[in-house]
Amino acid sequence: MNWLARTLVLLLCAGALPAWAQAPAPSAPTSNVYTCIDAKGRRLTADRPIADCADREQRVLGPSGTERERLGPTLTEHERAARDAQRRKELEERARLADERRRERALVARYPDQAAHDAERAAAQEQVDEVTRVAQKRIVELLEQRKKLAGEMEFYKKSPAQAPMHLRRAVAENDDQIAEQERFVANQAQEKRRVNQRFDAELLQLRKLWAARAVPVE
Repeated sequence: MNWLARTLVLLLCAGALPAWAQAPAPSAPTSNVYTCIDAKGRRLTADRPIADCADREQRVLGPSGTERERLGPTLTEHERAARDAQRRKELEERARLADERRRERALVARYPDQAAHDAERAAAQEQVDEVTRVAQKRIVELLEQRKKLAGEMEFYKKSPAQAPMHLRRAVAENDDQIAEQERFVANQAQEKRRVNQRFDAELLQLRKLWAARAVPVE
């Protein structure tokens, strides 16, 4: 080969080298690989979630084959509704327990010992008793009025219908007022029992809370 031919070959090679140097290296795959074993026992692999394994767990692998995550089975509408209902139930239960803890803390703060609780029970009972005494006093007054009215009605003992209308009306009103006050007194007796029942229930709970508070925390 003469010198001219050698020069042409060298120039051609020199011109081709930059193209080789600039050629990009093949890029590594970056997509995930999904794999699972379907209901028929077949191992399936795909580059996206596998429909045949929607009812079971799928492994998500990276390009190197390492596991990135696992996909749980796709839930049906009924299953999603059941899951959401369960979550709501759990949230409601946590809220109930938190509210119960708050009430317990408030109860202990209000009654740090039994003496404080007994004092408030006595005060609540005294309020009921005071209202009852007022009603009983009113009954006594009404009974005195009834005696006077009965004395006036003596003139019409044989024929009460002949008594003046205002007198008969006064007797009827007096009877109604006495009956109303007696019902009120009976209701106050029930209220006093309710007060004692409430304080009894609180005392049972407080004794547990006081005992728990007295236990030293390690």
